[in-house]
This record gives sequence, structure tokens and C-alpha cells, in this order.
Amino acid sequence: MTSRERFLTALRCGQTDRRFRYEHGPWPSTRECWEREGYPQDADFGVYFAMDPLVRIMIQSGYTDSPYFPKFAETTLEETADCRIYQDADGIVKKELKVGPDTSPVANRQDWTAVRQRLNPEDAARRIGATAQLQRQCADPDTPTLLPICGAFGHPRNLLGDEGLSLAIYDDPALLDTILENWLDLYVQLMRRLTRIVRVDAVMIWEDMCYKNGPLISPEHFRRFMLTPYRTLIAELRACGVAIAMVDTDGDCRKMIPLFLEAGVDCLLPFEAQCGMDLDEIHAAYPKLSLIGGIDKRALAREPRAIKTEVDRVMRIFDGFGGYIPTLDHTVPPNVSLANFKYYLECVRSYEP
Repeated sequence: MTSRERFLTALRCGQTDRRFRYEHGPWPSTRECWEREGYPQDADFGVYFAMDPLVRIMIQSGYTDSPYFPKFAETTLEETADCRIYQDADGIVKKELKVGPDTSPVANRQDWTAVRQRLNPEDAARRIGATAQLQRQCADPDTPTLLPICGAFGHPRNLLGDEGLSLAIYDDPALLDTILENWLDLYVQLMRRLTRIVRVDAVMIWEDMCYKNGPLISPEHFRRFMLTPYRTLIAELRACGVAIAMVDTDGDCRKMIPLFLEAGVDCLLPFEAQCGMDLDEIHAAYPKLSLIGGIDKRALAREPRAIKTEVDRVMRIFDGFGGYIPTLDHTVPPNVSLANFKYYLECVRSYEP
């Protein structure tokens, strides 16, 4: 099978010749540690570790950041020996190295009016940029393509902040509705134009809407504000030829899974083990939901036997090669040595035929 066939078939819960090889990759600090252990400075992560090729479409679509266009200029507001206070590309005022609250760009309707010009659905063509370069990037018919976007929870959370979003649900629901109407229109227009230029196999929607003990929004409020925009967007993705809609959220998202399935989501990731995300339980409850992740990254900081035990625990859950792409349950942290990461990959790939 080609990488694209393997990717799409796995995420449709079909049977493949082997598992699709994918990892979220290392943190920059992890890579620095690996370079001291012999990892080449100019190495491509996917090529070096023999991953399956996957094109991540790089346009102005947002991801963990909101889809502002143009971005805010990063500006240092104050700098001392203890901290730097700056405005980032999302317009959020942050402190580095000193604990303190970040300030979100939208505190009221006046602020929303000011930033909305950076979220104009009519800017789709400018967000995409040079089409010839994009077409070259996505030209290989055997390589899957994936577009990251910022989600219906993640985007207003970026705009309003955790507390501001929680208050808006009760104090100004009309503002939240307006933000989500704009969110939906922006991504519908972007997808319609983008898919006339290149093939998009999957869309990955960033949310990070959960923490260790559950979601940051109640299922009832997600249903009230976000389920319909989700369902509408995913229907548009299907109409544009996108095969897979996946959601990236950390934490314990078990209460949200039925809502994502109702919206039409095909796949979830990364299933953090430290938050109680048991793949055995989830796979049994939702056998038609494809899964990525779930291998406890903490085991890789231990001895080889612990790594093999953890890989065996997860890999034995799944029969055949459908419905699951094995990866760590998050980005590789810096306490994982290069040797341990290589051994982890050996353990995972020992399950290949």
C-alpha cells in the first residue's frame, strides 16, 4: 500500500498492510538534547526515523494559534532581569519566566470589532498565498495531505481567554455566537478555495479543551454553542472531498467523545495516559472511532523493559492494522534519550509483519 492508502484506510477503520508510521515529534529542547547524543542537526525527523510521509499544508489557517490574517506584530512591552512581557502573534500579552496571567485580545464587543478585520472570510485567497508552490508541495498522489485549523472551542478560547470564555457563555452568549458564525464562515470559504487548488485528505482541528479531570466546557454548553458549527463545517469538508476530520485535544475528553461523533468527527488524538485515557476502554466503547496516540510518553524516560511493557500494553488492544495509528500520547519530552526513543520505535515496529 502507499502511504496515502495506509493513512486513509487506517483512519476509516479498514485493514492495512502495516501500521502507518507517525509521531508528533520532539520538543525543541528534546531535539537539543538528542543533538548532543548524536542526532544530526540538519536531520529531517520523518526521514531520519523512517516515518511514512505526510504533507502538512502550511497556509494561514491557524492551529494552536487563531487564524488571524495578518498576524499581530510580536512586540516587547517590558523587559527586566526577571521577565519579558510581550504581545505575541495572536495579540495575547504574555509574561515569560515570571508567573502571571496572560491577557487575551478580546475583553468586550469593542475589542471583537477591532480584531474581526483579521478574521475576514473574504481573505481566503491571501491566506493560501502562492498556489504554484502549494501545488508542488501536495503533488505526490501517494502522500497524504493534512490541513491544521483552530477549533470552535480553541479559537474563542484564544480570543477571550479561559475565564473570558467561561463568562461569555453566561453573560454574553450572543457574542460567542457571533464569533462562531465568523469562525464557520472563515473556514468554509477557506476550504472551498483551497480544495479547488490542491487535494486535502484530512483536516486536524486543534481544541486542547480538556485537562486531567475533564473538559473545560460542559457537554451541554458545547452542544449549545459549538455542535452545530462543527457539524456544518464537517459537512462542508465532505463536500470538498476531505476524507478525515480529526480533533486534537489533550486531557480527559471522554465526556466529549459522543458529541464529536455526533458532529461527524472520524478520529481523535493524542489520548494522554496520565489523564486516564485508556485506549482499551475507548476502543471497546467506540469501535468505529479511529485513534492516534495513547502510548504513555513517561515510560520512555525509564528502562527498556518499561518501554516494551507499555508498547505491548497498547498494541495488543488492536487486532489487525485498522482503526489505530500508534504514537506517544504527546510530543516527546526532553527527559527521553535518543537511544530510548529509538528503542521505543523498534518495539512498535516489531508488531509489523
